[in-house]
Amino acid sequence: MKAIVVREPGGPEVLEWRDAPEPQLQPNELLVRVRASAVNRADMLQRRGAYPPPPGASPILGLEMAGEVLEVGAACGAQWQPGQRVMALLAGGGYAEKVAVPAVHAIPIPENLSFEEAAAIPEAFLTAYLNLFGLGELKSGQTVLVHAGGSGVGTAAIQLAREAGAAVFVTAGSADKLERCRQLGATGLINYKQVNFAEKVKELTAGHGVDLILDFIGADYFKDNLASLALYGRLVLIGQMGGTKTELDLSLIMRRRLHITGTTLRARSLEEKAELTGQLAGFALQRFADGRLHPVIDTVFPISQAAEAHRYMESNQNFGKIVLKVD
Repeated sequence: MKAIVVREPGGPEVLEWRDAPEPQLQPNELLVRVRASAVNRADMLQRRGAYPPPPGASPILGLEMAGEVLEVGAACGAQWQPGQRVMALLAGGGYAEKVAVPAVHAIPIPENLSFEEAAAIPEAFLTAYLNLFGLGELKSGQTVLVHAGGSGVGTAAIQLAREAGAAVFVTAGSADKLERCRQLGATGLINYKQVNFAEKVKELTAGHGVDLILDFIGADYFKDNLASLALYGRLVLIGQMGGTKTELDLSLIMRRRLHITGTTLRARSLEEKAELTGQLAGFALQRFADGRLHPVIDTVFPISQAAEAHRYMESNQNFGKIVLKVD
């Protein structure tokens, strides 16, 4: 088969579409013909040599995919058949023509979705679901602030929180991105390039603050995140694009009974991912089928242009997911 291979750690130019070893199917896995994958920030880090795959995972880039089942492992159960359309979260291997996927991580693709649309779902929606509801304990009637509202996870989080009956505030760096977030269901729109988001949150909530914050930035936003939280507020740290080290005001955390949680998805166990996959499927599959939820795609690149797709993501211009089509 062919796959995108990282020639050596470095910039996008090190990505090459060339022959690679075929995946070895295990009894609990499905062998899938990949039709589309998607680009994630973790792919940039792995390409640079800063984010190695978990032990036993494919060294090939790609944390999600959509495709057709080619072969069913002996222990997968009768519900899976060759020819089925599936999407799945991966520990690696999505930038390839074929991938082996634990059957418990596979999700049937609703008939109304293309492979490209389906490939834009797993990483974004599973990450958003985990951090909104599993770790963030978001409830109907509460308020969540989603940083990077125009990102893949951001656009997923807006929709999931809206469907759960929560009010959604977002930060983004342009009027166009904020308007598109509003169309997805966000009601509090904050241009972080024009205003201090903590001050705007206080204004929008009459000084109360938000119940939950999903943050991809890290150190640069930490102080203002704490200032934006309501009593018993929760901060879930998903990324560290703005640095890893900051000062911590313990007295503020104690006075306002704040909860701070850090999380990653890729390194979680097979069982944890299987449980999360089942929870998301139960909440979201019918909503995808009837259009209440939809993946937001910015651009589709052919897999041979993965380097261009990485450059585009690093430019921070995209709204929603960047998808790789595998012909």
